[in-house]
Order: sequence, then structure tokens, then C-alpha cells
Amino acid sequence: MGSNLIDALFIFMLACFIGFEVIRHVSPLLHTPLMSLTNALDAIAVVGAIVLVGERKSAFATVLGVIAIIAATSNVVGGFLITDRMLKMFKSSRPVKK
Repeated sequence: MGSNLIDALFIFMLACFIGFEVIRHVSPLLHTPLMSLTNALDAIAVVGAIVLVGERKSAFATVLGVIAIIAATSNVVGGFLITDRMLKMFKSSRPVKK
């Protein structure tokens, strides 16, 4: 069991490092599409957490699932608010000519 935990931690740390490096090198023009993509991935996490809570394997798993649902949902909502705010920055403040 100790070996599996070490392997999982290594993969997690490697994924964090690679994700940080990829996002750090994204140009500012691509941040809005990247945020939209992460919102979609967070929505998948919400659905997965709902499925896990629905299984009701144990009380501890149910509590962790509810916490995961709350955290992922707040991340999705916050991501959409930030994306909307970023898109408003690109809109022109000049009146449209007809």
C-alpha cells in the first residue's frame, strides 16, 4: 500500500508541475479560451462527485463527495464569473455605428 501511495503522490506532483509550466507559458490572448476549457473540466468533476455520492459506499465517502461537489461547483461558478469579466474587458466601449 505504501508503494501505491508514493506512486500516486509522484504522479500528482508531476501533473501539478507540468500543468503549472503549461499555463505559465500561455499567451494572454489565450487565457479566456483556457478558462472556458477548465470550466468544462470542472463540470466533469462535479458530475463525477455526484456519481460517487450517489453510490453511498460509506458515510465518510459521502461526506467527502459532498465536499467535492461544493468545491467543484464553486470553482465552476467562479470560473464563469471570471471568464465573463475577462470577455467584458475586450468589448469596445464605443457606440456601434448603424
